[in-house]
Amino acid sequence: MTKRIGVVGAAGRMGQMLVGEIAATQGAAFSGGTEAPGSSALGRDPGEIAGSGPTNTRLGSDAAALFATSDVVIDFTIPAATRAHALLAAESGKGLVIGTTGLGPEDERAIAAAAERAPIVRAPNMSLAVNLLMALTERVAATLGPDYDIEIFEIHHRHKIDAPSGTALGLGQAAARGRGVDLATHGVRARDGHTGPRQEGTIGFSVARGGGEVGDHVVMFCGGSDRIELTHKAHGRGIYAGGAVRAALWLAGRKPGLYTMKDVLGL
Repeated sequence: MTKRIGVVGAAGRMGQMLVGEIAATQGAAFSGGTEAPGSSALGRDPGEIAGSGPTNTRLGSDAAALFATSDVVIDFTIPAATRAHALLAAESGKGLVIGTTGLGPEDERAIAAAAERAPIVRAPNMSLAVNLLMALTERVAATLGPDYDIEIFEIHHRHKIDAPSGTALGLGQAAARGRGVDLATHGVRARDGHTGPRQEGTIGFSVARGGGEVGDHVVMFCGGSDRIELTHKAHGRGIYAGGAVRAALWLAGRKPGLYTMKDVLGL
């Protein structure tokens, strides 16, 4: 059965890729898209903006109407908008796939509350390969003892507004689960000046921003005599769009709950 998939922020970079991916995916039908009030894209066909062909729809600003005509909505926007969309999902009972990064505790609580009334997939990264990397990170962290220090490095384009990336934090959470610790108390986000020796059991993050880098992530397990590195390099954002549409197809018709890409992929 064909699933109707809507996209909020459909004229943005990820939104355009999602529109094209939905059009190219068997079993999926594009149900419409939205943009923020005042956007110059309002009234235009999102498929023509994306270059994937006409969809016979026009971009509007009424997200509630989009939920009403969709089985699932995909959201790669900003935290404030995602909170509002989670509430709309709860009110309508429709599915919501969240790829938004930079979410804070208040956002996470709002999403968790919405998931009591609607099925929601929330993932720091929708890529199949990255989710395999997270599973491997958890496994390696569980296997190696605290003699191996864990460092997570990431680089993204100059326009990314949050740091560390949601994917880097997801990898940190995976490492923390493997070690049986809480990332909130064991994570180290920055080092500057005379820091003293590294504390045993900490999980460090290093961040770089520049150019048009799509996104590289490296998880390093540093021992006294060797180092293991798990690496993922993204060459295009299509990997995220493909994973998000796969998640939307999986989510349609599910019971309310907060799901992850591990659930979608059966990892």
